[in-house]
Amino acid sequence: MKKKIKQDHNNDKQLIRSSASEYLTFVAASGKGGVEAVYADENIWLTQKMMGVLYDVDVRTINCHLKKIFSDSELEENSVIRNFRITTADGENYNTKHYNLSVIIAIGYKVNSERAVQFHKWVPTIIQEFTIKGYTMDDERLKNDGSTLSKKYFEFFSQSYEKALCP
Repeated sequence: MKKKIKQDHNNDKQLIRSSASEYLTFVAASGKGGVEAVYADENIWLTQKMMGVLYDVDVRTINCHLKKIFSDSELEENSVIRNFRITTADGENYNTKHYNLSVIIAIGYKVNSERAVQFHKWVPTIIQEFTIKGYTMDDERLKNDGSTLSKKYFEFFSQSYEKALCP
């Protein structure tokens, strides 16, 4: 399944429609429960509803965990939330809260579902790879559809690589 990418008039935001397993590696390979994620400012953004679909839990569960994350100061609310305009089926536009990847990951540790368990199993493999190699890379995304990664990302990666080789 190919990802469908739409760029807005600012050219800095992409709406990515993809199966959850295709978009976030840790989700079940069955691809159940498609998620529309916004990719903007070198980050991934989901609504509470989207996170509920991603982790296969009720939105109320996501909301409960968000309140705890913010009340415990695990994450700073103002730095991880951004409004994006959503157009509904009836053509109305609404500013809707989206939460960045830090929140999506934090929620993954809080919820108790089959998909969350898959997430819990996936994270240590990434951390182990990073600890041993010093980096992790999503080879499949680079081979199949690097278009979701911006030119800015590749410039940063190239500069980091050069600094490491020639300090």
